[in-house]
Amino acid sequence: MIEKISKQLNIAPWQVENTLALHNEGATVPFIARYRKEKTGGLTDEQILELLKIHKQLTELEERRQVILKSLDELGITDEALLKKIKAASTLSHLEDLYLPYRPKRKTRGVMAVEKGLEPLAKMLMSETVRNAEDAARRFVNPGKGVETVEDALSGARDIMAEWIAENERIREFVRTAFQRHAVIVSKAVKTKEEEGDKYRSWFDWSEKAAKAPAHRILAILRGEKEGVLKVKITPDAGWLTEEVLKRVVRSSPELNPHKAAAAKDAVKRILMPSMENELRAALKKKADEDAVRVFVKNLEQLLLSPPLGRKRVLAIDPGFRTGCKVVCLDSNGNLLHNETVYPHPPQNDVAMATKKIKSLVERYKVEAIAIGNGTAGRETERFIGNIRFERPLVSVMVNEDGASVYSASAAARAEFPGYDVTVRGAVSIGRRLQDPLAELVKIDPKSLGIGQYQHDVNQNLLKESLKTTVELCVNRVGVELNLASSELLSYVSGIGPSLAAKIIEYRKTNGAFKNRNELKKVPGLGPKAFEQSAGFLRIKEGDNPLDASAVHPEHYPVVEKMAKKLNLDIKELIGNKNIRNLVNAEDFVTDEIGIPTISDILDELEKPGRDPRKELGFFAFAENIKTIEDLKEGMVVPGIVTNITDFGAFVDIGIHENGLIHKSKIADEFVHHPSDYLSLGQHLEVKIIAVDVPRKRISLSLVDV
Repeated sequence: MIEKISKQLNIAPWQVENTLALHNEGATVPFIARYRKEKTGGLTDEQILELLKIHKQLTELEERRQVILKSLDELGITDEALLKKIKAASTLSHLEDLYLPYRPKRKTRGVMAVEKGLEPLAKMLMSETVRNAEDAARRFVNPGKGVETVEDALSGARDIMAEWIAENERIREFVRTAFQRHAVIVSKAVKTKEEEGDKYRSWFDWSEKAAKAPAHRILAILRGEKEGVLKVKITPDAGWLTEEVLKRVVRSSPELNPHKAAAAKDAVKRILMPSMENELRAALKKKADEDAVRVFVKNLEQLLLSPPLGRKRVLAIDPGFRTGCKVVCLDSNGNLLHNETVYPHPPQNDVAMATKKIKSLVERYKVEAIAIGNGTAGRETERFIGNIRFERPLVSVMVNEDGASVYSASAAARAEFPGYDVTVRGAVSIGRRLQDPLAELVKIDPKSLGIGQYQHDVNQNLLKESLKTTVELCVNRVGVELNLASSELLSYVSGIGPSLAAKIIEYRKTNGAFKNRNELKKVPGLGPKAFEQSAGFLRIKEGDNPLDASAVHPEHYPVVEKMAKKLNLDIKELIGNKNIRNLVNAEDFVTDEIGIPTISDILDELEKPGRDPRKELGFFAFAENIKTIEDLKEGMVVPGIVTNITDFGAFVDIGIHENGLIHKSKIADEFVHHPSDYLSLGQHLEVKIIAVDVPRKRISLSLVDV
């Protein structure tokens, strides 16, 4: 397995072996990637995940191989050539093909024919040595066994031969390859469902090569079939396939061997085509799932790593018309200081009172930024805030509120704000998203964040696991402030999990803020392994040890102490020292366990302690003259923000209720394989309006010739 993984990933066998050993010892992917670079040869978290994925696949293949070998042994099968093939099989499908003739069978037509004593006749016909099939069949007529006539005998023999042909390893591999290369997806509308299935109209009469069909189309067509709107077939040309199988089965000609030819045709139509179509469907669905999940994961990563405003005092607004705008004031740590409701929009239109309250709150709580939810009444609220003249300089930011309502109704939100309604909780979530998107978004199911495609159609276990892994990687890449983090955020830290996160929060409530990382060891249930895995990702600002605010792992503190001693400096003088690399010779601190990669990481951290990999927040404004879809005209160029990326294009918020779509053919002058190669979530763009369909509320955008 190590050799196979090594070749597949083009890395050294020792890198594979060491990585697997660390993982088996309970080390997490973020910990291995960040703090065990010498062991892995500097493998990234993505490489480690791919390594573990391949290892899991090979392990499952090997486990199945052993089950099959044990079964054959129990059956007394000792064919050396067969056993050699099974031991060498490199795919699950090939392994199952080899085992198929020996698998316990249900009561098939062939099995029942064998029970009637017709196997010898089938062997005669299969060998093509019988001159007169009818004469040969007469000897097998046996009314006592249900073989009443010669035709009964021949029919049973054909059933047996059909199964032999369908179970032949060589024939199955040919048919499988034919399906993979030549199968066509054909979808037709179910006559009675055309009206209610209008959203699938594009596929009412559709066909294309299965091998070239993109993931989003496969998922859409299969969903249409599941809903009973579409009839779908995924096969190569049946006539061509049958002729090709006949060439490989009948040695002379179909005319001279009609019974063998009939058995081959039956094998193709009744057994092989349905079986291989199911297999191909499963393979296409699996690949489409993986592609869709990959898009979702990339979007989620970009969303979680959105630039934070930082620890600033924020006034957040959850906009509304009839029910008013819910306003909350948060301190720099996201704690709720005040809430109330203003009514600047119809039907109340109390602009003067709303303005007075907002100005008063800004002054009272020394607000540094205003966060406005981008949902209903969002643009109107943005304009309202823009018309207020404040006494202090302020920034106003539109915040994507997808999922805020999900969080506000959650048990976690109720536990944090038991005396407040969902609108207050929603406004708090909007404000905190501006302060630190990662810390707030981890509280929400990623599927509620309005990103990705066909998320309800893909394999839910794959999606859940992939999204969880992505959140973990992002949280540990950024690091977590131990004394401020929520239970949800802490639960994603390497080595922690929900149970320990709850215990850390409880300890913090009882004993006050953590003064140093070592104090973590006092948390009930947090043992040496959990400490090793988590400590480097947890930050303590203004604690006992200045290194606790950095990503330097406690196990490496002695290295920093040696550096300070050698330079005759205090550790505090090393932290934030821009000349650290000129002062320290990395080679002086290399040991058998700690190499240049770790020393370089330590020096990076000393130079910029607790550095945040996220970009700085950029500010953005929509076009003032665009308020509704009716304001759009073809040829206009307007500013927009990328809100979602799919296989077929990117959705862009241009400041109205409806998002526009840039089809991938309109992203660049060259061929675009995938939109994510050119665009990222949250990216600010200038886009051209190329089509507006007001009745269907569809807007087509372009980046070409802008």
